[in-house]
Amino acid sequence: MTAELNKKSGLETLRAAISRLEGHSDRRRKMLPFGVREIDSRLPGGGLALGALHEVAGGGNDALHSAAAGQFCAGIAARTRGKVLWIVTRQDVFAPSLKQVGLSARRTIYVEAGSDVDVLACFEEGLRHGGLGAVVAEVARLSMTASRRLQLAAETSGSLGIAIRRWRRQTDAADFGQPTASVTRWRVSVLPSVPLPVPGVGRPRWLLELIRARAGECADFEVEACDAKGRLAPCSPIADRLSLPAALADGSDQEAAGQRRARA
Repeated sequence: MTAELNKKSGLETLRAAISRLEGHSDRRRKMLPFGVREIDSRLPGGGLALGALHEVAGGGNDALHSAAAGQFCAGIAARTRGKVLWIVTRQDVFAPSLKQVGLSARRTIYVEAGSDVDVLACFEEGLRHGGLGAVVAEVARLSMTASRRLQLAAETSGSLGIAIRRWRRQTDAADFGQPTASVTRWRVSVLPSVPLPVPGVGRPRWLLELIRARAGECADFEVEACDAKGRLAPCSPIADRLSLPAALADGSDQEAAGQRRARA
């Protein structure tokens, strides 16, 4: 217990030192908790920082389509207050899928930009406006200079900025490893949906990778996708038990079934 307290104290001291170096010692950022203890405990302040820039990308083929990544961002934006500005370069945003995770079309203002340069200009202007709950923008390249301008704009207004890193070719996704000024960096990959005891499609599941967290820790989380209020949920062990083969359910291999339950 003493060692754990010393470790926590050391982390808090380090975070305070970083905050002073960044010039934030005179103010505290507001946080938007995910409501999932495993995630919030890994984020400084216990949630996603408002008035900051965050990056999200899709894993695998979703790096090109950003379907799961977009829903993850929409779920976050849905839990902010005020209008949401959503900036795109391609007309393929499926509004009903955003509503499914809590982001109503009545709250969303869509802007189509012709290039990454135009996206970044609209992104920064939206963050500086100050009257928006969140600004979400799809962008392929994000340099340190551009991300720093976005971060400063978010800090000034207090709005949440989310950059969805979306590429046209899989090879371009390597750019996601380049350093930026974002506070957190996430990757969202699709997992098999929650099994049901009857035929049908259950709640989607995601693998969330917290690749970078300023003054925090990296981690991976398996979660159930955002619900109609934009909230994630930890994966239920009950769902894993429901996916057992019928052979295990009827008692033909009780030992294997017991081991499966123990792991759940």
